[in-house]
Amino acid sequence: MLFRQSLFQSVLDRLDTEEDAPEKEEAHRIRGLNVSFAATVLGGEAPETHRPDEAYRDNLGDPIIPPEPEPEPAPQEPEPEPPVMPKHLARTSREEIAAELAITSDLTREALQEKRRSFAKANHPDSIAALFREQATTRMTLANQLIDEAIRRLRR
Repeated sequence: MLFRQSLFQSVLDRLDTEEDAPEKEEAHRIRGLNVSFAATVLGGEAPETHRPDEAYRDNLGDPIIPPEPEPEPAPQEPEPEPPVMPKHLARTSREEIAAELAITSDLTREALQEKRRSFAKANHPDSIAALFREQATTRMTLANQLIDEAIRRLRR
């Protein structure tokens, strides 16, 4: 059969002859194992409801579970006090802010920018309680105007 045929062709011929042969019981199959191994477990429970970690508990015995203590009543939190407005936020006039900034004609551009940053650190609306943001915005606006005017005077 192997004469004048390739190895591949001889394998194909062998497969064709096996298909045409009458069905014999195959020797490599084990009879009776055509069902799944998952049967019911002790107690008649289905495998899906049985928890695998319970097998360990069988060996350990019943765990000692301490009784749960009764929850203590939650302490009532006192009402938060409304925030107190810092005193410097009450000063919103142009003259008061100018006095606070203390801008003089001998300051350099860098010194003026540093004054802007330090003023913003203490007065920026984002760092102030919501109730006082309007005053903080007014103070920042006036301070920025004063510093910008001082910078324009330096250019002249």
